[in-house]
Amino acid sequence: MSTIQEIEQAIRVLGPSDLATLRDWFASFDAEVWDRQFEQDVAAGRLDRFAEEALRDLQEGRCTDLSTIEPVVASGRATTLCR
Repeated sequence: MSTIQEIEQAIRVLGPSDLATLRDWFASFDAEVWDRQFEQDVAAGRLDRFAEEALRDLQEGRCTDLSTIEPVVASGRATTLCR
């Protein structure tokens, strides 16, 4: 049996409280991993072309001020609509 299968089995037997604790821990852990990867990508210049494109769009008037758009709630999460 693989480690993943062992983890899956262990999760299946958790009670609601422990499952909630695991969910909170994993969300935090996953966010930290994502943040580190994002920081590495920024430092390596992998996102430069996207920043340049966004600045070019702003300078050429192809942006919408999101503060003027009403939030929409979909699936319990607030989002904004853009053209």
